[in-house]
Amino acid sequence: MNIVIAPDSFKECLSAKEVATAIAKGVFQVIPEAEVFEVPISDGGEGLLDTLMQGSGGRLVQVTVKDPLMRSIQANYGILEDKKTAVIEMALASGLELLQEDEKNPLVTSTYGTGQLIKDALDRGCTKLIIGIGGSATNDGGAGMARALGAKFLDSRGKELKEGGGGLNDLDSIDLTDFDKRLSVCEVVVACDVSNPLTGPNGASFVYGPQKGGSEKDVMQLDKNLANFAEKIKEELHIDIAETPGAGAAGGIGAALMAFMQGKLVNGIELVLETLGLEEYIKKSNLVITGEGKIDSQTLHGKTIAGVTKMAKKYKVPVVVVTGKIGEDIEPIYDMGVCGVFAIVNQPMNLEQAINEAPQLIQNSVKNIIGTLNCFR
Repeated sequence: MNIVIAPDSFKECLSAKEVATAIAKGVFQVIPEAEVFEVPISDGGEGLLDTLMQGSGGRLVQVTVKDPLMRSIQANYGILEDKKTAVIEMALASGLELLQEDEKNPLVTSTYGTGQLIKDALDRGCTKLIIGIGGSATNDGGAGMARALGAKFLDSRGKELKEGGGGLNDLDSIDLTDFDKRLSVCEVVVACDVSNPLTGPNGASFVYGPQKGGSEKDVMQLDKNLANFAEKIKEELHIDIAETPGAGAAGGIGAALMAFMQGKLVNGIELVLETLGLEEYIKKSNLVITGEGKIDSQTLHGKTIAGVTKMAKKYKVPVVVVTGKIGEDIEPIYDMGVCGVFAIVNQPMNLEQAINEAPQLIQNSVKNIIGTLNCFR
């Protein structure tokens, strides 16, 4: 029996690789002779670096950068085997998980550290950047990232703005005189799993600002600030990114990548699946096991499970999903080709206990699933 194991991470609990390992253990308990292909997946957000570096023959590079609050930290990015392609995961430099709960504040958090990772990759001769932009702690429109690469954002007195999304209301002009010229000949591919515009009720601030620590008042101000940011970009660069799908991704960094670097936004999961060559594994498999921390209506919109299932359906390979929690409105997932969705929690327990026991819970759940399927072999 050939089984492809292709899960996403269980956020704030287990990495995709750890989830895949637990699933494999459950399979081997029932079918020790099974041919198992572990392919941990990321949809373009957290985990992208680990996902694309696995088996790539590339190397990790560690750099000292600024975190969202401009404190020095160590962050990794990858350079693939061709020595010209860098894989950058913005969450490792500008991510929400780098902050304590009381530190979250989208008015002041910055993407500067992500720009430092990009600059280091350019310094090492990279001419192609794959940038995953999920999991950000920021709402600065990518201004911090651009600043780290030489851009200047000035108020009406010619003074540079402070870091963070709070100051963009005072933006009067953009100076790209010292912006890194190497980016003009660099291919920038942006892995993005959302289609939000930069501003408005479905934009970066209103949709994602609250989870980054923004109050209702903050969110309204941040949306106004990003609208001003978009207007200045339109005036000076003649690029209209306010309503462009994906411009609002990761606090608006999608807008900056498109406006300043001619970045091409692509569906994150499709990019990952193509890069990993998952289709070749699925072609020769009898079963696909995937999963993520929570299954809900968002699962249907470009997330890992949707991408994996779409590919498996092409070859009529059944898909089973394991998850930490089953949310509402998941019925359409079965129309996509999923055979069954199984929550790993097998008895009443609190969240802390479920997180601590997650590897064993996944293993036990998969053991039961494979045991049942094995009865029909």
